[in-house]
Amino acid sequence: MTRLQGIFSPVLTPFSADGKPDPDRFLRHCKWLLDQDVGLAAFGTNSEANSLSTGEKMELLNVLIDAGLPAARMMPGTGSCALPEAIQMTRHATQQGCGGVLMLPPFYYKGVSDEGIYRYYASIIEAVGDSRLRIYLYHIPPVSQVPISLALIERLLKQYPGTIAGVKDSSGNWENTSAMLAQFQPHGFDVFAGSENFLLANMRGGGAGCITATGNVNPSAIVRLYKTWTQADADDQQKQLDVQRAAFAQFPMIPAMKAAIALKTGRMDWIHVRPPLVELDAGQREKLALSLDHAKFDMPNAAALA
Repeated sequence: MTRLQGIFSPVLTPFSADGKPDPDRFLRHCKWLLDQDVGLAAFGTNSEANSLSTGEKMELLNVLIDAGLPAARMMPGTGSCALPEAIQMTRHATQQGCGGVLMLPPFYYKGVSDEGIYRYYASIIEAVGDSRLRIYLYHIPPVSQVPISLALIERLLKQYPGTIAGVKDSSGNWENTSAMLAQFQPHGFDVFAGSENFLLANMRGGGAGCITATGNVNPSAIVRLYKTWTQADADDQQKQLDVQRAAFAQFPMIPAMKAAIALKTGRMDWIHVRPPLVELDAGQREKLALSLDHAKFDMPNAAALA
């Protein structure tokens, strides 16, 4: 199976006013991302994945597959606190031919041991029992508060070589990412930065790319740096990406990205989020618009999302 590389985005989940996922807009958004060479890490943090049921996620994945989108460019999130749900979603994604799955550790109980987390991943791998399965570990301790240690990665790689394919490091700690690169990337374990803020550093360290929220709204600029990171202007590109990311980071990220799409497409139904999240109010949307203009932010061909 081809190793996943490049820029992936945790695809935003559009909701209608009644709180239900909108499969038509979801499909259009995924096509728009693929057209700009961004892979689909649907059902990640910025997809509001943990506010979606397993059934909803499976149905949305089926929409993409039935529409003929390339499963090889998909890395859906399949982790869950409930082991049977993680197995069900992982099996479904693998049977649909997805290039990999992005898997959170079980995150409700805090202070759990590496042994417990190891048993979680091992149980899923053994239950799915499919040689096509490729797991990308999702390390996001600022949110999950359940870290995936270097020692745990080493153990999983030793026991399940090939199946444990890589990691998304959303720790925000470059030293941790650098350690993963040094220790595991040479052995075929692909390290994705969790934000474009670390894209250039990750590429210079031998990394595979990044899986980033703002790939949803700023795909072309992020992909350009991924493809041209060896060129003389790479540091300037990184600085511009940092400015644009900061414009969104003034606000809760998910409502801000949805507000930006609403702004650029004129479709106000894009602002909807599922509780407990709350959409940006009119004043916040106005401030966001000014910040995006100042950051020279643009969404190419945004009309395709309207």
